[in-house]
Amino acid sequence: MTGKLYLIPTTLGDTEPLEVMPISVKKVIEQIDVYIVENEKSARRFIKKISPKKSQPGLQIMLLDKYAEEIETRQYLNACKEGVNVGLLSEAGVPAVADPGASIVKLAHENNIQVVPLVGPSSILMAIMSSGMNGQNFAFNGYLPIDKGERKRAVKELEKLSKDKNQSQIFIETPYRNEKMFADLKTTLSPTTNLCIAADITLPTEFIKTMSVQDWKRQTPDLHKKPAIFIIQK
Repeated sequence: MTGKLYLIPTTLGDTEPLEVMPISVKKVIEQIDVYIVENEKSARRFIKKISPKKSQPGLQIMLLDKYAEEIETRQYLNACKEGVNVGLLSEAGVPAVADPGASIVKLAHENNIQVVPLVGPSSILMAIMSSGMNGQNFAFNGYLPIDKGERKRAVKELEKLSKDKNQSQIFIETPYRNEKMFADLKTTLSPTTNLCIAADITLPTEFIKTMSVQDWKRQTPDLHKKPAIFIIQK
């Protein structure tokens, strides 16, 4: 029997795992000893938190970070071929969505290995569902350009796309650049364009608010170093 690849979500911050995900995640983690992760330290910490009695020395951890070579990662699912289940563990939220795990999922399909997604928090979906914007037609655009001029042009293009297609446009920023992004949005977008900011989702400091850009100019939320999702709709 071929092993399965389980896509295992993690928390979006320092919250109790079972407050934001079903018991099935805990049960799967208790059964799996082979993991593909982005950061070993945080992965072990999450596994210990959700399953304190699980043996840490018995875990086999394979890294899928920016230093991982493709020739190496193509061997990561060999355990599945030997009948062993493997867990793909996200760094935050769900695997393979704004996450490097997509390459492993693709490899699983190429090798006829069953992929099993588990339920967990996705900041992207939780932001769109709480934004009041178009949840029937939306697009996730990842990170916008770092260069200020290029970023402003990208914002204007997304605003036009939103209007032309009646499509909510979702994007993210590195937490320490959130405030610069917010400032650029206020000066670049039309005053009547709606902007949703969803920060620290599922945490006690959760902040989710949708207003027109004109109204945002009178309010400055604390976004410093907080994981945030931005959504615009014209």
